[in-house]
Amino acid sequence: MTDTSPAAGTGTADPEALRERAVASLVVARDRTTLLTSCIEEPDLTAQHSPLMSPLVWDLAHIGNQEEQWLLRAVAGHDPIRPEIDSLYDAFEHPRAERPKLPLLSPAEARTYAADVRGRALDVLERAAFHGTRLTEAGFAFGMIAQHEQQHDETMLITHQLRRGPQALTAPDPEPVPLVTGPSEVLVPGGPFTMGTSDEPWALDNERPAHRREVAPFRIDTTPVTNGAYQAFIEDGGYDDPRWWAPDGWAHIRRNSIAHPLYWRRDGKQWLRRRFGVTEVVPPDEPVLHVCWYEADAYARWAGRRLPTEAEWEKVARYDPAGDRSMRYPWGDADPGPEHANLGQRHLRPAPAGSYPAGESPLGVRQLIGDVWEWTASDFLPYPGFKAFPYKEYSEVFFGPDHKVLRGGSFAVDAVACRGTFRNWDYPIRRQIFSGFRTARSEDV
Repeated sequence: MTDTSPAAGTGTADPEALRERAVASLVVARDRTTLLTSCIEEPDLTAQHSPLMSPLVWDLAHIGNQEEQWLLRAVAGHDPIRPEIDSLYDAFEHPRAERPKLPLLSPAEARTYAADVRGRALDVLERAAFHGTRLTEAGFAFGMIAQHEQQHDETMLITHQLRRGPQALTAPDPEPVPLVTGPSEVLVPGGPFTMGTSDEPWALDNERPAHRREVAPFRIDTTPVTNGAYQAFIEDGGYDDPRWWAPDGWAHIRRNSIAHPLYWRRDGKQWLRRRFGVTEVVPPDEPVLHVCWYEADAYARWAGRRLPTEAEWEKVARYDPAGDRSMRYPWGDADPGPEHANLGQRHLRPAPAGSYPAGESPLGVRQLIGDVWEWTASDFLPYPGFKAFPYKEYSEVFFGPDHKVLRGGSFAVDAVACRGTFRNWDYPIRRQIFSGFRTARSEDV
């Protein structure tokens, strides 16, 4: 599909521009939801393809239910349409593994419900004033719902990758790139920078507020770690040597017999992978995908390096030394275009390492946005002055050492849900997500 959504906010206060942005973001999200739920037959929609994921039909109705609760009830004050299903689609009340046992709406009922909610939500949006409450200021609630749907679209794409069976989704491959001959790492100068945001209209609570961070000088890879580089780690016995692994990580890979990225298998002297129903040779020049935090951390140790901290990652992704300021994206403040990054399910794979020179940061680092989520060394913690909004279950309940931060988005992320300040998080054992990494090292090493 084509990514035509505008980014979530450019700071404009013009109501009609906000309305246009909100409509476009909601429409692009729903078009993607429709694609993901119409390309397979009903049994695949109602089946649970992994205990880590919901049935696709649950995601579809959950998207509609969240839209109803926030746009129709909270913003417009409407009476509930189907209050009896609220608990069925409460993500905190029912873990994913239990959802297939619930009396869920059928695919036809879920589509009808989501379409009914969307029609009413667009009517609300047409009359929205975009001021008066924090929820409506600058169209925040509409941006939040567009981001929520796109996040579930990414989740559904993960389910498609987990699904066994023939290929159901297609997309063109990224353009090949010339051999990158620049440096493999760059020096990021030490000093303070502004981390987070206080003025991005649709930024979520964990991205706020803007605050100053001091970062010591460090060096970071100019591209994400590739499949070819990761294969060298495997061939050198990286999965068999406890020296490279955090104790919990070593115990995890031994307990689960993990010896390579998810979806890989060896065929003679070559590595193959399964990607959305297609088996192919692992391309050596693509960023490695489907590795957990422990694997990323072990590779970095093996390479004599480390994972960057979250603050280091954001500094290299946003800091402009010439202007001594933090930008919205590595390339500046302009919304992402297809020349900047691999976003929005435009492709169904990462682009080769070194792609998107137009998206390069001022320091010469590429692919910080899109392609693969990048694990960082940091736990998911609140920023100084954090305030939960509009509900604590979005971020606050996940803060702590159990979750590691990922940054930058992936090819499965839409521009509306991907910024230089956007924060993702997951357990360090998770591999079904579209996760990769790049490495760093302290300047004094």
